Amino acid sequence: MMMDDLKDNVDKERELRALAVHCNMLARSFARCSNEVKITLFKAFCQSFYTCSLWVSYAQRSAGALRVQYNNAFRMLLGLPRFCSASGIFAETATDGFPAILRKRTASLLSRLRRSSNSILNVFTDWWDSPLLHQWMCLHADKHIGG
Repeated sequence: MMMDDLKDNVDKERELRALAVHCNMLARSFARCSNEVKITLFKAFCQSFYTCSLWVSYAQRSAGALRVQYNNAFRMLLGLPRFCSASGIFAETATDGFPAILRKRTASLLSRLRRSSNSILNVFTDWWDSPLLHQWMCLHADKHIGG
């Protein structure tokens, strides 16, 4: 959603609410399923983050809140304690953590823009001050985004 201030915080808050709804629905409806089934459902319903590759202007607070919600949702779905290591769980289950999803989606968008024959779209990848290119570099270099 485009806001007058060009910030992506409202879109992130929308994704935060959607993630909570999806995970609660999965946890209630599939509580007795195997972890393998739960993980497959989590990947299908809780990793979409529609338009996340376009998030370039937002408060770190909103990024952190979404990452924490994502981690807690995965723990809750698998019935794990709230304070166990999220990165360890993601590694053990071959599931992308929130920072990996952001990196992959942004890299995919940049790749598609670079392959485009549309000269207007190419400007976004050829322009060194591009907010999208800047975000991609931050996602790959800045550790505080991934936590």
